[in-house]
Amino acid sequence: MYKPGGTIKQLLDKVAAKEYILPAIQREFVWWPEQICQLFDSLMQGYPFGTFLFWRIEPERRQEYQFYDFVRDYHERDNYHCALLENLPDRELVAVLDGQQRMTALNIGLRGSYAWKLPGKWWSSNAAFPVRYLHLDLLGEPDPETGSEYRFEFLTDTAASLTDDGHLWLRCGRILSESEDDLVDSLDVLGLSSDQLKQAKKVLRHFFRTIHIKEIIAYYEETEQNLERVLNIFIRMNSGGTPLSYSDLLLSIATAQWSKLDARQEIHRLVDEMNKEGDQFSFSKDLVLKAGLMLSDIGSVGFKVENFNKANMGLLEENWQRIRDALLLAVRLLASFGFNSQNLRADSALLPIAYYLFVRQPGEGYLSRVEYAQDRENVRKWLIRSLLKASGIWGSGLDTLLTALREQIREHAATGFPAVQLESVMAARGKTLTFVDEELDELVELPYGDKRTFALLSLIFPGFDLSRHFHVDHIYPQARFTKPQLRKQGIDEELWAEMVDKCNRLPNLQLLEGSINNQKRQKMPHDWYAQLKPDAATRKEYLAGLEIASLPEELDGFMGFYEQRKQALRDRIVAALK
Repeated sequence: MYKPGGTIKQLLDKVAAKEYILPAIQREFVWWPEQICQLFDSLMQGYPFGTFLFWRIEPERRQEYQFYDFVRDYHERDNYHCALLENLPDRELVAVLDGQQRMTALNIGLRGSYAWKLPGKWWSSNAAFPVRYLHLDLLGEPDPETGSEYRFEFLTDTAASLTDDGHLWLRCGRILSESEDDLVDSLDVLGLSSDQLKQAKKVLRHFFRTIHIKEIIAYYEETEQNLERVLNIFIRMNSGGTPLSYSDLLLSIATAQWSKLDARQEIHRLVDEMNKEGDQFSFSKDLVLKAGLMLSDIGSVGFKVENFNKANMGLLEENWQRIRDALLLAVRLLASFGFNSQNLRADSALLPIAYYLFVRQPGEGYLSRVEYAQDRENVRKWLIRSLLKASGIWGSGLDTLLTALREQIREHAATGFPAVQLESVMAARGKTLTFVDEELDELVELPYGDKRTFALLSLIFPGFDLSRHFHVDHIYPQARFTKPQLRKQGIDEELWAEMVDKCNRLPNLQLLEGSINNQKRQKMPHDWYAQLKPDAATRKEYLAGLEIASLPEELDGFMGFYEQRKQALRDRIVAALK
């Protein structure tokens, strides 16, 4: 039976007083500013708000679980996790099972702020994250295209103070700290026309009453104390909206059942640390949780409910430090190979490598010590071969593949990375690392921007210290292949489309260290290499190492250059993939 829950103001007062809290089975806040604005517009239009599901927990049971506070001042870099609540009062607790996103959106909109990164700015810069508050334009017009009747936006104080563009922005948080009459009276001194003043007061009164007067909150309360039942209710209630992943469930149960460590904090911290390695990655908590199953030798590594029992979660907690060390070492190894979020085609390829390091435990010395050099190279070649397959090694059937690879690694890890055994297991499952002619023909003309391109170039041109921020770079600059440039060079118009396409394919690409790439810019290659290697004999030897036999000074020789290097690269690819 659903119960009345009062007004939005009353709801947020209970959030502030920690009368409503979040159980560990809840995920993080995932709404973007636009979704918050849409929620407030829907409230103003009187659309159904939806009900909440609350879980009333008896005082004697509250120590069995972890609880978190609602986010108020969201910051995309510095404050995006819910804070752990400690020293809770000795009374019944009301945990929110369904409605967290809406309640957090209301909390941010009326009591907090939202800071997200400006495009093109550095993550390390504080100025890249201006703090914005939710504002309502009291003079805003309906938008027929979106169906919005009221204009809500997150603005900085500076942007909201501008009054010469026909807007009148009210910071929404004032609704909670000032009376209706005071807010309305404050409009009289702004010099508005009579029509503007009438509209502004009408919108303001409607907004105030939506928050303070209308009793639109309704909820269902669950009093059952059994965790399994609560989890089942939680999953069913979260089957819509932003999807609840199996990893959310695993994180929830792990957090509820770990006895010494806080699973949520540990996993989020590890994900953050992994993603900061090298030129940065974009690993997810899903990957880390699957790694936990794989490295702890739990079941089939799949996100299946039967894998999440208390015994397995205890094993995961017991192994956590070693799992953490192995994952960070594996990520550092990939970074030393030059991989990052822009060129690592499949994050799951990290898992067998992490399991190998987990079993063998070579320590940090694995990244640099001479006795591991050949082993590192074996790992690198196997990884790249798996990433180059167009069919996608790391797609369908991933869980069964990882389970099979784990068995081989566990059996053979003591003698080194078992690339041969792994390839045999993969082939038996239809995921061969053998390349046929059609695949070789595709690889030799991979396009610029394909995540395989970096991996392939690093395989056929070994010897670079790829940890030093290498980029995929054009030999003949891309900017030279515009229509005006091609016309200026006297290139037959019938060749333009083909030359533009081939400009962006492997035979016209190379690996170049980032700092050098910045110096090169749009120079033609014969000028650039003459500057880079002034000695003619040294330059010729260097270019031969790049499979460049000649460098025509004009673009009318580009097609010949392309075909010559294409054949030379194909020979290298065949040799590297034997």
